Amino acid sequence: MDARFTAEQDEIRRTVREALAKRCGPDDVRAAVRTGAGYDAALWTTLAAQLGLAGLALPEAYGGVGCTTTELALACEEVGRALAPSPLLSTAVLAAPLLLALGTGDQRAELLPRLASGELTAALAVPGPALATALALVDGNRGDWAGGGRAGGVQARQADGAWRLYGEAGQVLDGHSAGLLVVAAHAGGFARSRTLLFLVREGGVRTRQTALDETRPRARIQLRDVKAELLGEDGADVAGALAAAGDRAAAVLACEAVGAAGRALERTVEYVGQRKQFGRAIGSFQAVKHRLADVYVQLQAARSAAYYAAWASARGETVGGLALAQALQALRTAAAEGIQLHGGIGFTWEHEAHLYFKRSAGDELLFGPVHRLRAHAAGAAGLFEQREVAV
Repeated sequence: MDARFTAEQDEIRRTVREALAKRCGPDDVRAAVRTGAGYDAALWTTLAAQLGLAGLALPEAYGGVGCTTTELALACEEVGRALAPSPLLSTAVLAAPLLLALGTGDQRAELLPRLASGELTAALAVPGPALATALALVDGNRGDWAGGGRAGGVQARQADGAWRLYGEAGQVLDGHSAGLLVVAAHAGGFARSRTLLFLVREGGVRTRQTALDETRPRARIQLRDVKAELLGEDGADVAGALAAAGDRAAAVLACEAVGAAGRALERTVEYVGQRKQFGRAIGSFQAVKHRLADVYVQLQAARSAAYYAAWASARGETVGGLALAQALQALRTAAAEGIQLHGGIGFTWEHEAHLYFKRSAGDELLFGPVHRLRAHAAGAAGLFEQREVAV
C-alpha cells in the first residue's frame, strides 16, 4: 500500500479548499442555512458543475469523473473543514450509489448524468430515525426497519400496474429541496413483507424540520397515495446495496468529520496564542498544551483511520463504521475543547465554535452514536463470540 496522495488527489483538495475559502466563511454558512433550500445555490453550482464533486465517484459513461471513493472523501474533508451546507452528502454519497447499484439501464442513463452535473439533487428517505440502521452502520438492516407489517413506516402497494406509497419518513437529509427522493418502503403485506426502494419525482408533503445542526437541513416527508417508480427490479438485494453504500458513506463522513475537527483545533490553537492571562498567552500554560496535544493525537489517529477506510472502501473492504466512530469522537473532543478554551466567547451564538459542536452532536444522532458503531463493527468481526475451549 502506498500511503502517499497522488498529484491528482492533492489538486482536488487544493482546488476545493480554495473555492470554499472564498465563498464559505462562518458568516456565509449562517446566511446559507437561513435560505429556503438551506444552502447557497451558487456555491452548489461551483462545487457540482464547475469542480465536478457531485459526479466525482460516478463512471464517465454517466457523466461522472470516474474517480473512486477516496477522491470523493478527500474533497468532503475540505467541505467538512468549512462546514459548507450543500446537498453533496445526500446526492453524491447516499443516493447516487444506490441508483448506480440497483437502477435499470434506463434509470441510470436518465438520472445519473443529471446528478453528476448538479442539475438534479436527490435524497434518501427512510422511516423514523432508522438511517444508520438502513445503512447497516449500527445494526443489521435485513429486518423491518422500513415499517414492517400492515402499519408504520412507509408502505408500497401496487394497483393497476403502478406503485403507490403511503406513510411518513422523518429526518430526511435535504428532503425539502431534493428534486428526487429515493424512498425505502415495505411491500407485499404482512406475510410476505420485503423492503424495496422507490423513486419519487413529485408529490407528497415536505416540511423542513428544526435541526440541532442547521448545516445539515432535513425534512419530514409525508406520502399519501403518491405515485412511485420501483428502483431496479423486484427481487434485487436492497439490503446489500444499502449496506455497501453505508460503508462508503461512513468512510466519506469520517473524512468530513476529520476536516471539521482539524479546523476546530486550528482555530483553538490560534486563539490560545492570542488570549493573555497574567501577562502571557494562555497557550504557553502547560495544562493548555497538554489538552491540545491530546486533541491533536486523537485527531491524527482518526485521520489515519479515515484515509484507510476511504482507500479500503474503493477496494471492497468494509471498515467505514470503525473509522466513522473514531472520527466522530475526535470531532466531539476537538469541538468541546475549543469551546472550553475559547472561554466565555466560545459559548456565544456569534462564535463559530458552537457550529462545530453542533455538527459533532448532529452527526452522532444521525449516524451513530459512537458506542453503537463500535459495537456493531465488533459484532460483525466476531470479537465477542463464545468459543468452546477443550479441557
